[in-house]
Amino acid sequence: MVLSLNSKVELLNGVQMPRLGLGVWRTQEGEETVNAVRAALEAGYRSIDTASLYANEHGVGQAIRESSVPREEVFVTTKVWNTDQGYESTLAAFEKSQELLQLEYVDLYLVHWPVADKFKETYRAMEKLYEQGKVRAIGVSNFQIHHLETLMESCRIKPMVNQVELHPLLTQKKLLAFCRKEGIQIESWRPLMGGRIDIPLLTELATKYGKTAAQIVLRWHLQLGIVTIPKSIRAERINENADLFDFELEPEDMNRIDALNENQRFGADPDNFDF
Repeated sequence: MVLSLNSKVELLNGVQMPRLGLGVWRTQEGEETVNAVRAALEAGYRSIDTASLYANEHGVGQAIRESSVPREEVFVTTKVWNTDQGYESTLAAFEKSQELLQLEYVDLYLVHWPVADKFKETYRAMEKLYEQGKVRAIGVSNFQIHHLETLMESCRIKPMVNQVELHPLLTQKKLLAFCRKEGIQIESWRPLMGGRIDIPLLTELATKYGKTAAQIVLRWHLQLGIVTIPKSIRAERINENADLFDFELEPEDMNRIDALNENQRFGADPDNFDF
């Protein structure tokens, strides 16, 4: 699979989404966020993932506006938080996000978590935003197969992306297969397991390929066709996380990484969360 930092996936509606992006979860609003996004854009990243919960949308937008990279080349994702879910409140939440970002449109808008009895109305509001041209693509985050099935019973526009926790210890094979069948792009958050990459196999493969364990894991994601958004605030790490395109994992090594799966979550369980 020949990939580059410019490689994209095509979503259901034809929109092109970069395979690799920068996540800014727990990146402090202001200088820290601006500097991280600036470093990513300078390194060649063209996708930035934020959310209203992260409280750093303003910094993300500022860095993009101040960049020499044309706006149409940057893919910006944000998300509606749980307490804002519902039809009218989602429309209002989007207006607030757009005001903070100070961008004319958002490339991808996601339902952050499947809040029972609310996510259908939330998504209905997103369909309106999409039809109004305020967002180029819509989708969900942290949805299990049954959440997707429930949503698709009534939605008019199939979700284009499902952003979930996915990494070698949580390979999500059933969910991945379901989304592939439905044409829904899987995107991975916390791809590096919150830094818990001191695993003998990953160390072995890092030596074999002359890479870091983190680079091995990110390359594994890309070769599975998964969009991924590693988070960092350090320019050198941001650059390192993008240095994935001068090697390819052999099929047997891909399978060995798959076999690390323990169904282990470091984040909340989408079927049992209280926020």
